[in-house]
This record gives sequence, C-alpha cells and structure tokens, in this order.
Amino acid sequence: MTDQNKPPANPNEPDHEAGHQSRQDRQDERERGHEDRLEDSERLETARHADYPLEAEVRDAQAAARRESVERKARLKGESAGPVKTGAGWERDVLERVLMATLREQRAARRWKIFFRLAGFALFALVLFSLFDFKTDGAITSGRHTAMVTLEGEIAAGTPASAESINASLQAAFADANAAGVILKINSPGGSPVQAGIINDEIQRLRSLHPSKPLYVVVEEICASGGYYVAAAADKIYVDKASIVGSIGVLMDGFGFTGLMDKLGVERRLYTSGANKGMLDPFSPESPQQKAFAEQMLRQIHEQFIAVVKEGRGNRLKDDPTLFSGLFWSGERSIELGLADGLGSAESVARDVLKAENIVDYTVKENIAERVAKRFGAAVGTAAAKTLMWSSRLQSLY
Repeated sequence: MTDQNKPPANPNEPDHEAGHQSRQDRQDERERGHEDRLEDSERLETARHADYPLEAEVRDAQAAARRESVERKARLKGESAGPVKTGAGWERDVLERVLMATLREQRAARRWKIFFRLAGFALFALVLFSLFDFKTDGAITSGRHTAMVTLEGEIAAGTPASAESINASLQAAFADANAAGVILKINSPGGSPVQAGIINDEIQRLRSLHPSKPLYVVVEEICASGGYYVAAAADKIYVDKASIVGSIGVLMDGFGFTGLMDKLGVERRLYTSGANKGMLDPFSPESPQQKAFAEQMLRQIHEQFIAVVKEGRGNRLKDDPTLFSGLFWSGERSIELGLADGLGSAESVARDVLKAENIVDYTVKENIAERVAKRFGAAVGTAAAKTLMWSSRLQSLY
C-alpha cells in the first residue's frame, strides 16, 4: 500500500512513530552533549598542559619523594612503614643500612680521633710544663722579701735534701740583694753526717760573706740528728712547741744471723784479702776487736757532732748531762735546754722578725726531665751489667 493509498491518520489516536522519533532525537542530543563536554575537558586539559607541561610529573615526583622519605626514616628506626617490599627493593634497603652503619662508624672514629688528639695535646702540655721550672728565684724577684729554702726528708746524696741541692738553694737566696734574710725550713729525721757537715760548713761560709743577712732555721715536725747538725749553724732556731728536736748522737746498726744459720745448718763462706775486710758482715761471728774499732769510730764522729753544736749554740746551751746522749725533746723543752731560741713558724718569723712578710721559695726542685734521666740511666746501667754477666757466662760455657 502506498502512502497515497494509506488512510488518513486519526487525530485522536497516538502517533507511535513520532514518539519513537522524538526519543531517538533526545538520546542523540544527549550523546552529542556528552561528546561536547568530553571535547571541552580534553581541550581544557590540553590548554592546562600547554601552560604547565610538567605539573603532573612534578606532583608524582613529590609524592614519590615523600613516600621514600617516610620509608627511609622507618627503616632507620627499625620500623616498617608499610608492607614488606619484594623484588629489587630489599637490595636497596640493605645497601642503605650498610651505608648508614658505615657512616656511623666513621663518625665514631672521627670523634675518638679528636679525643685522642686532645688528650695527647694535654699530656704534651703537662710534660712541657713539668720540664720548665717556673718558680720565682732571686734573678727575677723585686722588692724586699724573705728568702726561704726547704730541707725535707732524709739527708743523703742523690736526694732533694742532699748537700748539692740545699747548698745551691742557699747560695741563690743569699745572693739576692732584695732578700732581707734567709729562712731554712727543716723537717728531717737526719741522715748522712757527711752531707749534713757539708751543709753546715756552707752555711757558715755564706754567713761570713753576708754578715748583714741573717739565717734562721724554722723546725716543723722534726729536726733530729743530722737535721740538727745543719740547724746548729743558724743564727737562731725557731720551733713549734710539739716539734721533735735533738738526738745528738751517732749510730751504726745491722743484724747478726750466725745463731740462725747454725740451727739451719748453713755455713758462711767469706774470703777476704784483709783480716778486717769482712767487718760487720751479718753472716759472720762478731769480733771483739772489730766491735771496739767501730765504737771508737762512732765516738769520734759523735765528738765532731758535739763540737759543731757547741760552736753554733755557744752559751745558749744549758749544762745538762743528757744533752748529747742521743735523746730528743719536744720543741718547748728544747728551748729550755738551749737547743732552740723560741716558738715560731716561717710566716711569723718573716713577718715579725725579718719584717719582710713576702716569702720567696729558693729551693731547687728536681723536674721531671731530671727524674726521667736518672731512672733511664739506672735502667741502662742495670741492663749493661746483666748483659756483661750473661756474656761472661756464655764465654765460660764455650
């Protein structure tokens, strides 16, 4: 049937074909609108990309850097910032840990190196300070003052209280024109009568060379035997009321082991080229003749000691039979016996007697270099003696 033959449409009936066509048109329009919006979005993104071509890449890189930083901090703290990585990530973690451990070790080593360098520098400075004597002496003093020399310990050769050290100190003290007087501070139980005699003689010589410069002895704890031998040469002796003073006598001591050797069945074999060469040998019987000789020698030295004390103290000594018996007394009693002149300390004598309160120490002190040199010399000597001994033994074997 042709369109011309079709019956006319009833206006009261719905036109289904027209409705279908209308719906199709609306769908087409929606699709065209969606396409237009997509095209507009693409054009906008294209324009934005043209203005900021690396914005997306930069954002991605920043996000990746933040994630990597968080993961690294977590690994350094021994924690986990997320799921355990697999694949090639663990090599990177291990490498970072090794590098961080190496860095920590290098930092620790650097700190220890700095510490040891500072410690070495401090030790070097201490040794350098000890090598130089920074004490004040007569060459650099100025103004009126009291010169002081300290005699402490056993009087013997090779010690700080040797005649060599004390005499050098006294010479420097007397040579200073600014010294109003000299104080010899003694704290000694005695020692070698030879060393004490040398010091006594030097004091008398210096006093005669400098008659206007007095020398006073100040006793601290003890001034006995050889110590008092030295003190007797002073103009005056000042003590503390509890000081120990005196012991004007001479002794020689030893041991005898002959009775013990007899009980143990030990025989002493001593060969000498002189009848008295083995005198005072503790492992040999005591000879009456040798004993008498030793006692006679001690009496002679004792008489020398008494003569020195009488010469130094003069009429100040009291007539007491025990004065030269070897007894010792307190400082207070020694004043009564004439062995001392009064109570006083180094400070009070400088202030009240010499009227020069400023005290300058002239005592020669052995520095560390001298001590090391002496010990090194002794060690070398011992080693040389042992070497010679072993050499002689080896030669005797061959």
